[in-house]
Amino acid sequence: MAKSEETFFSKLFSSLFQSSDPEAKKKKKLRAIAKDLSKTKYHFYKNDEVLPQMAKLFYEIYKAVFPAQVMFNSIENPNALKYMVVNYALSEQQHQIAESLTKESIQAKAQGVPIEQLTQAVQAQLGNFLSAFDAEHISQIDLTYRNLLIFKSFCTYDFFFFLKKFDSTLREGEFNSIPKFEKINAEYIAEDLKDFVTVAKPVIEVADWSSLMKLFKTAKGSEPINPTVWNKITVKLRSIISTQTFDLMLKLITKNPDYYTEYSITEEPIVDAYLDKIKQEAENTLTQLQTAQKNSQIDNYLNQIFGTTDVVRLRNYTDSASAPFERKNLGKFLYAGPINYYKAFLLDYIKKDLREFTDLVLIRGTWSNQSLSSPMSNAYNALLESTEKINKFDEKIAEDGEIGIKLKTHLPRAERDRDARGIISTLLNDINEEAKTICIDATKNLVAIAKVLKPLMEDYAKPKGDLIINWRELDKFADHPIKQLGTDVYKHIYLFVSLMQNCFTQK
Repeated sequence: MAKSEETFFSKLFSSLFQSSDPEAKKKKKLRAIAKDLSKTKYHFYKNDEVLPQMAKLFYEIYKAVFPAQVMFNSIENPNALKYMVVNYALSEQQHQIAESLTKESIQAKAQGVPIEQLTQAVQAQLGNFLSAFDAEHISQIDLTYRNLLIFKSFCTYDFFFFLKKFDSTLREGEFNSIPKFEKINAEYIAEDLKDFVTVAKPVIEVADWSSLMKLFKTAKGSEPINPTVWNKITVKLRSIISTQTFDLMLKLITKNPDYYTEYSITEEPIVDAYLDKIKQEAENTLTQLQTAQKNSQIDNYLNQIFGTTDVVRLRNYTDSASAPFERKNLGKFLYAGPINYYKAFLLDYIKKDLREFTDLVLIRGTWSNQSLSSPMSNAYNALLESTEKINKFDEKIAEDGEIGIKLKTHLPRAERDRDARGIISTLLNDINEEAKTICIDATKNLVAIAKVLKPLMEDYAKPKGDLIINWRELDKFADHPIKQLGTDVYKHIYLFVSLMQNCFTQK
């Protein structure tokens, strides 16, 4: 019989008696797997039992990595490792720049440097610091962090829980006595072994651990594990995993010939988050300093104008009345400060000193050209008319006012009703825009008056006025010296306009 015919009939004969039972095929595969496992040099498994040899290996690893385990478990801040990796990668110059960009450093410099100059310097330093991180540098840092996470996952594996199944008398973290490991039913450690393989396989993918060990040496003062011991562990793991010992064991333990341990390696970019933190802290600190300076300037102007910083003249559009909306994150009365300051200025100065001065120059004064008085006259009348605008504005927000009723109605429902939140948001926006308009219009009118007031005072000092020709006659009707009155009015307008400028640049 020809060889080809013999092969043909052999295959045919075999197919006639081959079982089609899936369970039989599975058992056949498992027998083959058991045979492959027996050929490896690592004898950890026999007859559905895990042998003490495997526990001994895990115990030696446990002893070696225990200090690292303690170290990692003691780290409370989840970002601490990220910062440690990035800091290690910084040059000495970058460390100095990073230190200069901290909140404490910037605040210290603010004691002796004008905020504008400090802002420029910090922004320049920040730009230099960020530009030093090129793609290659970032990639190396991210790789180091990736390796650190692999190392951490392996070291924090629960070796004690695994080993306790082989020796119930084992005590965590104690290595003085020699454990008495017994063989156990393989099913007892099936899930534990699966977990171990998921943290062990990534370890052998790292070709060089020396840079990570240097990182620990620099950042912590010592390595959490002896580098030589760690290298021996990685060599052993690489040998075991290359023989597929763990995979073959799990196929047999789970009775699944197709079982394969899935694992993943965390790839987390950390440089961007680190740089954002540095940038955010520096910018927030500058903003806080600028705000503090603005508040200080505002308080200074308030004290000069009113003799106090507690200036509230409205009943309803106030900071305290804004609190219920702020507590529910609905918004706030944005211009409660400026409009209250304006109402106070209107009552304390515009209707007193400014009125006295304008009555003199606009009513009793003889202008060389009457059109020259129009800007001052129009601005002053607009300021007086704004009294009614402010009063009506404030009345609308009262509990029984047009807007106040709506706010009061929708506020209790705002936390659970999106429409109510939307209505309140719209109402607050409209109210704030109206308050802003009143303040800006008032400021413009005061500036218009100041532009006429200054040349008037210069004109008054002349032997014979060019703008007003009867200054000497006006002196007879003035309750206060005209020069002093005009100077005081101009000074207070200047202070008030400066106050408004600070208030609105802060928004």
